[in-house]
Amino acid sequence: MKLSFEVLETLDAIDRAGTFAGAAEWLHRVPSALSYQVQKLETDLGVALFDRSGRRARFTHAGRVLVEEGRRLLQRAEELERKAKRVHRGWEPELRICIDEILPLDAMWAFIREFYEMNMDTRLHLSREALAGTWDALVNRRADIVVGAAGDLPPMHNLVARPIGSMKHVFAVSPGHPLAQHQEPLTLETISRYRCAIVGDTSKEPDSRSGANAIARHSITLPTLDSQLSAQIEGLAVGVLPECVAAAPIEQGRLIEKTVSGLPPATHYYLAWREDEGGPAMRWWIERLDRPDLMSHLIARDQVLA
Repeated sequence: MKLSFEVLETLDAIDRAGTFAGAAEWLHRVPSALSYQVQKLETDLGVALFDRSGRRARFTHAGRVLVEEGRRLLQRAEELERKAKRVHRGWEPELRICIDEILPLDAMWAFIREFYEMNMDTRLHLSREALAGTWDALVNRRADIVVGAAGDLPPMHNLVARPIGSMKHVFAVSPGHPLAQHQEPLTLETISRYRCAIVGDTSKEPDSRSGANAIARHSITLPTLDSQLSAQIEGLAVGVLPECVAAAPIEQGRLIEKTVSGLPPATHYYLAWREDEGGPAMRWWIERLDRPDLMSHLIARDQVLA
């Protein structure tokens, strides 16, 4: 083969520097060595790569094609080197991270940026689930790591689940809703007479039910936490919201918090993964996210970004 990566790097340097002398300085070589290398290539290929009729040699059309196509080969070679190193170190080709709907996705960008700066070429696949669907994603291998899973731990012999904090909840209604004027504390029986807004459980298990759905005779199922908040502000339904989500609408008078007897005041959340699986990419994420105050940390970061 007449072409080599070394000669392609030489042509690339000449194009970027604009002169043989500039390329030689860039490559820490003497200009005569570059000239000899290029002339030999032209002889071997039987193709003129430079037009030397003017004061400065310029690439011919064939030379320009060789430079541009050669650049792609050089980039591919660099990618191949990185891939070989990554495989040697055992980095996964893909990592799937499921983030519960309760958590702000924007707060994850800083972690993702830091991960990509390592240039390990592991593809990240982020997904969203709600309620039992977050655990379901781990159990059924739709995710390698789940962030913000809540409720009872599933029966998995290789499950690792670390507490990452809790979140207070408030029961809220619009000022025009009949429950707004109702005497407190409200009972679960009283609440069950009205339409309740819930985020749809994304679990594939047919028996999975949210706590809100369990007490409601009538409900409206919505795709996201934002849509649930909007439905409650509009007075279309009542429901339980994270305190951090309901705080601003309550302060603005668009929602009213009501005390409910028998309703758990907070939910505990977990970071979870399979103990016997994963490589360096998974360990990197676990090291960053395994902290008992992660929930409050992500929520506070999201509020700063907002």
